Amino acid sequence: MTQPTPLMPHATASWLVDNTALSFEQIAEFCGLHILEVQAMADDLASAKYTGRDPVRSGELTMPEIEKGQADPNYRLRMFKAPVTVSRTKGPRYTPVSKRQDKPDGIAWILRNHPEVSDAQIGKLIGTTRTTIAAIRDRSHWNISNINPKDPVTLGLCSQRELDAIVAKAAKRAGIEDDGLDDERLGDDRDALIEELRAERQAQVRIASEAAQEAEAAAWLIAKRAAEAAGED
Repeated sequence: MTQPTPLMPHATASWLVDNTALSFEQIAEFCGLHILEVQAMADDLASAKYTGRDPVRSGELTMPEIEKGQADPNYRLRMFKAPVTVSRTKGPRYTPVSKRQDKPDGIAWILRNHPEVSDAQIGKLIGTTRTTIAAIRDRSHWNISNINPKDPVTLGLCSQRELDAIVAKAAKRAGIEDDGLDDERLGDDRDALIEELRAERQAQVRIASEAAQEAEAAAWLIAKRAAEAAGED
């Protein structure tokens, strides 16, 4: 049975590279990483720099286990205590830093187009506070002159399904009756779904491009090591 990986595999691998004599293979296998990733960390060629995380302090490894691995390069490290994964079910949604500056625009759009939606619903959907929402509503927000209402779906702050769900819930609570525009809504929903699928496809293309770049970097690293080995001979 495959054992679980550390809670922070890259940070743990970085620590093991810097603080132990374990082989790259042992570290890679324990952390669930590719050996080339570990080699890149050791050669300081990794695209991201990780702050090492001590697996002994976290209880995932013991020093005797590390010493066994250092004494035998073929020894497979055994995790002492599996990490506990924490699932977040309450609190505002996490928004990437690159999207946080768009939040006020999304909030303003909802306030203008769906006043029936409560502040609590907006806060949960966008990942913001009631104070911020109130400041945008009464135009006391520090950056109000630069806030331009924009659809939060277009901004990538939420999905069309999530927005439709809170709008429908708010409308039901407010007793808003059907206005006879179901066909128009269906068309809008279809367009929104197409846009959502297009965004997902673009994200997949970006991921594939990044993977190709990583493969190219890995091939370069292998060629570099081969050239060094040939030079030593």
